[in-house]
Amino acid sequence: MTDTRAKILTTAEQLIYQHGIHATGMDLLVKTSGVARKSIYRYFATKDEVAAAALSERDIRWMQWFRTACDQADTPQDRILGMFTVLKGWFESDGFRGCAFINTAGEVGDPEDPVRQIAKLHKQKLLDYVLELTEALQVEHPQALARQLLVLIEGAITTARVMGDYSAADSAKEVAHLLLKQALP
Repeated sequence: MTDTRAKILTTAEQLIYQHGIHATGMDLLVKTSGVARKSIYRYFATKDEVAAAALSERDIRWMQWFRTACDQADTPQDRILGMFTVLKGWFESDGFRGCAFINTAGEVGDPEDPVRQIAKLHKQKLLDYVLELTEALQVEHPQALARQLLVLIEGAITTARVMGDYSAADSAKEVAHLLLKQALP
């Protein structure tokens, strides 16, 4: 990726995360990035293309960060419970504004819109990771458990953002512990 393209995407991602897609216009992107409008259009035909590319980059980076942080625990059970500790650390970090994918998907009505599709793909990747962990537990219904844990993750993220209640991660972890206790032989 060229330096200019990377600068555009990094700036777009920050602006979208801070203000949302609709509030992030090309004028703001030009002003904040310092990249000329003409140069931006050399890489992207529309603002929507910039947003989709920026969110795709965020997906890759966020999933890598999350997996790396969670995989530091020794066992699948500890990794599952550790997900909520990792989330709480994220909630308490400077600049936490919730999930960029939940936020942007909420701005777009069309389920076929590229932004919604990227959000869906991101959530599928998160579910796939959780499923890897539940399958490693060798429980009877790993897919059902993974879906339940995803609901806890998403609920904790949303509650932390909307309510400002970062202890939602602790509450979700308690429920995850109960689910694991029920699922494990």
